[in-house]
Order: sequence, then C-alpha cells, then structure tokens
Amino acid sequence: MLKPPCKRLMPQAAFLVAGYFLFSVATSQEPRPRPPVPRQTLADFGLIGDGKSDDSGPIQRAVDAGIGQIRFGNGNYRISKTIVVDLDRVGPTSFSSDGTATLIMSDEGPAIRFLGTHDGTAAPATVKPNVWARQRTPMVDGLEIVGANPLADGIEASGTMQLTITRTSIRNARHGIHLLKRNRNVVLAECHIYDNTGVGVFLDKLNLHQINIANCHISYNHGGGIVAKNSEIRNLQIGTCDIEGNMSPETPATANVLLDSTGSSIGEVAIVGCTIQHGHDAPESANIRILGRSTARPFTDELRHGNITIANNILSDVQFNLDLRDVRAATISGNTIWKGFDHNVRIAGSKNIVISANVLDRNPRYDGAAGNTAAKLAVHIRDSQDCIITGNQLCGTGDLAVAMQLTGCHRVHVNACSIFEYARNGLLLQDCYRCRVTNCMIESSQESAQRGFALRIVGGSDSWETGNSPVSPSSSTRENE
Repeated sequence: MLKPPCKRLMPQAAFLVAGYFLFSVATSQEPRPRPPVPRQTLADFGLIGDGKSDDSGPIQRAVDAGIGQIRFGNGNYRISKTIVVDLDRVGPTSFSSDGTATLIMSDEGPAIRFLGTHDGTAAPATVKPNVWARQRTPMVDGLEIVGANPLADGIEASGTMQLTITRTSIRNARHGIHLLKRNRNVVLAECHIYDNTGVGVFLDKLNLHQINIANCHISYNHGGGIVAKNSEIRNLQIGTCDIEGNMSPETPATANVLLDSTGSSIGEVAIVGCTIQHGHDAPESANIRILGRSTARPFTDELRHGNITIANNILSDVQFNLDLRDVRAATISGNTIWKGFDHNVRIAGSKNIVISANVLDRNPRYDGAAGNTAAKLAVHIRDSQDCIITGNQLCGTGDLAVAMQLTGCHRVHVNACSIFEYARNGLLLQDCYRCRVTNCMIESSQESAQRGFALRIVGGSDSWETGNSPVSPSSSTRENE
C-alpha cells in the first residue's frame, strides 16, 4: 500500500511557509517605493512655440513644478517675462534643445535667470548640502536666445555652483551672459555670442573663482567681448576662442577682452590660443586691455594684481593690441601681432613682465583698403620695472618716431631682439635707470631711417648697451653719461 506523500513534504512546506512569513514581517518595516511619476514635458504645461503666442507662462510653470529637464523641440518660443529659476526651491534645472529651438525675449532683462544661494568658495568643504542636493550644475545647452527688446539680455546667474552653458547662441540682445554677485566653477563652451549691443560675457560686480571660457565665438558685441569690472576674480581661463570686433565708434572705449580691476581685484588669468582682432575704427580700441590697479590688501600696499599669461594668440587690427596698466607678473609669449594702429604693445606702471618670442610684423598682405599702412605698430613701455624683453622680432613700423621705446623704466633688460625695417628710428631708452640692451640686431633699409638712429639712450643713469649691431644708420648713441 502506498504511503501518503504529504507526510514527506510537510516539513519542507512548513519551512517555506515560515520563511515567507519572516520575510514578509521584515520587509513590512521598510518604506515601500513610490510609484513612478509620469515624466512631464513642456507640452503638458501648454507650450505652443509658434513665435507669436506668449510661452513665458508655460515655461515658468514647468520650472516651478520642478520637472528639472526643460527640453524644447523645434520651434520659436516668445517670452514676455524672465524665466526665473530659484534653484533651492525647484531643484536642479537644465534648459536644452538640439539647436532647433529659439527663445525670443520681448521684455527687458534676461531670458533666463538662475538664482542660487552658494556663498562658499570653490573648496568642497564650503559647499552646503542643499547646494549639492538642489542647486548644482544649472545648465543651458543647444538653445538659441534672441533679443526682441533693446534691454533684453540672454542668461543671468548669481549664487550658482557649476553653472554650465554649452552650444548656446545669443544674439540681438543687450548682454549675452551676465554673471553677478557670486558664482563658482563656471564653464562656457562652444557658444556663439554674437551681435549684441552690450557685452558678450559680462563679469559685473562679481566674486568668482574658476571660470573656463573655451571654443567660443564672441563677436560684434558693441560693449566689449569678455569684460570684467568691479569684480574679484581668480582663475579665469580663456582658450581657443574667436573674439572679434566687440566695439564700435558709437560706444565708450572698450576691448575684445577687458579686465578692469580698478577698485577691485583680478588675477590668475590665462588667455591662450585665441584669435582676437578687429575694431581699429573705435576710440581707444584694444584686443587685450588689463587695468591692474586694485584695492589695497591689509598685508601689503602693493596695488598691482596680475599673474597673467597671454600666449600663442593671433592679435590684430585695433588701436592697441596689448594694453597693460599697473599689472604685476605677466608673461606675454608666442603671439603673432600686427596692425596696432596706435601701438602693438603699450605697457605702463607695471612690474615683473616678460615679453618673449613674439612676432610683430607689417605683412604686405594686409596693405590696402583696410589701412595697414596707417598702423603705427609701436612698442612703448613706460614707468615699469623688473622686466625682460627677449627674442622678439619687430619688422616694419608706420611713420612714428620710434619702433620700440622705454621711458622712465628701472631694471629692464632688452635682449636678442630684432628690430627691422622701421620707418624712422629703432630703439630708444629715455630717462631709464639700470636698464640693459644686449645682443640685439637693429637695422632698416628704409630711406627715412637713414636720417634717424638705430639705438639711443637719453637721460637717466646707469643704463648700458653691449653686443648690439645697429646698422644703417651705423652707430648707436648714448647721451646719459
């Protein structure tokens, strides 16, 4: 007779039942996962995108709902109010498209305003938990912003941590990107900031450390390309950008890159591998102008800030290619410079400057209607000390008194430079103290130069020249002893 199978299986079944009961009791103490929230899009908030309807309401409602990813499809989106992103309230937020969406700002102010609360430095220990949780990396990518009001701006940000703006185009506005108050770790890359009436990238009354501006096209902004004023800025890197024509005859004097630390503080700057040019018809126009007169610090009376590197750039077609005043510790190296209509290089009141391996050329390729023949191309260093000028080539100048001049300088060494084809005179040291000119070649075949001098030292004291080869005219002149 067969035995009932249940007697053999009951111990195993009892074990499984008991295990299931214990597992159920244990898991019942943990919070159950929330059901997935349906992803909302701009269409859910009534976005139209026909370029006529006012889409500011739907976009703002989407931001305030905290959906985070504000992604635009193909279309033109007119807004009559600034889209305000209060990061601590709504959480991490990005605006993005694939290059087919345009925001048209028809009112005053920025199209997008990011507001954060970060009040620390760039050091991780100073970043509060709510900043990492709610505010980190506000982003704009792949979007076009067009101004339809004379006082419309592109993007404004304050109090942010890791603001990132990429592949974004801003045009026909006032200021393209406007950074205010305090921001940290900013990245601007692969953007087109073009044909705006104000400043392309405006660092305005700003406390900012760590900003990278890379691979951008910043051009034809009438108030300047990259401008810093009334700000404390450290670690500014500008690399491989095209920065052109950011000034006009109708606007106050500005520059393609203007860093003005008057009454503030700017230092630790690298401008590398850029093409920076155009604007010679604007008053006092410059490609790179750095005004380093800063606020005094408690531990020093030194008012010159700096630590600047300007290297491997193409600079041309302005009144002043390089204009540095009251700057400390700058390296200017490997640049190709031409068409400085007033000066190629003008430096005043500066200290610890090295100018090396630059080419300053009058290339006949640029003669003609653009006015290359009117460019003076001079180098003038005034009231500066502890500088080295070495291994540079100056070839061709306009009809000006001197190709290279040092005035009122102290401990400046000019070494191994070539000064060729100047129009009238070569190198002049005037009222200088303990300066040296060594191993330079200075000559010109220009007929007007035959009546001038190759090298002259006038006034001052204890300045010397040695090992130079001034030819045509054949002698140098010393008048300070």
